[in-house]
Amino acid sequence: MSNPNSFKAALAEKRAQVGLWLSMADPYMAEVSATTGFDWLLIDGEHAPNDLRSTLAALQAVAPHRAQPVVRAVNGDTAPIKQLLDIGAKNLLVPMVDTADQARALVSATRYPPQGIRGVGSAVGRASQWSARSNYLDIADDEVCLLVQAETVSALANLEAICAVDGVHGVFIGPADLAASMGHRGRPGHPEVQAAIEQAMRTIVASGKAAGTLTSDATLARRYLELGCTFVAVGVDVLVYANAARKLAADFLGAPAGSAAAAPVDAATRGAY
Repeated sequence: MSNPNSFKAALAEKRAQVGLWLSMADPYMAEVSATTGFDWLLIDGEHAPNDLRSTLAALQAVAPHRAQPVVRAVNGDTAPIKQLLDIGAKNLLVPMVDTADQARALVSATRYPPQGIRGVGSAVGRASQWSARSNYLDIADDEVCLLVQAETVSALANLEAICAVDGVHGVFIGPADLAASMGHRGRPGHPEVQAAIEQAMRTIVASGKAAGTLTSDATLARRYLELGCTFVAVGVDVLVYANAARKLAADFLGAPAGSAAAAPVDAATRGAY
């Protein structure tokens, strides 16, 4: 049977997937982004002002298009993960996973009993198309793609054990939080941080799991893809808009004194994510 999750299948086949971060928390912008050609779109529930309903609206807006949605949960708690799965999120990114035990708990949260602890309420959920997918309970566990974020010194120390957890399909390196954890807050481009990121990516790839990250630096993004990363986000919607709008204003009006227009904000280099 073909994999019902094309993003998960692409990662398993080691086909690089290039994505865009959606932080504007607006389904109209999510729909626009879905027409641009990116392979995947990250609907952010951690740092963007999304709630369950706005996440649902973004999923619905993206659904008719080729781009695959990945939803970042606010944290690793079981209850919100259950809700995200029930509204149809197949690809989950969970922040701040420092240990293999945390990773195993997340796997359990995404699987139905007896393999896990996910509550069985799919009959009334979008995930099963309100029971139209009559085999949903049989395929649901395999459909989920679980990605965990390693973004601290502790996580890197435990990285091999995290990668070894069955049911974790990929590990995302969070440059900004990792830089802060290493004593270089706001400087993910610091040589020590970059060396740690590259070593982590090699470890993840060697484990057979998918490696991923976010950077608005095109040179770094290409470097990570060369290292074997298979899911890399290369921009953030709200910053793409903000930087373009600032440039447009500056072209016609000149940059106001102290304006950020003269120095566009980069989430990867300024530590926003």
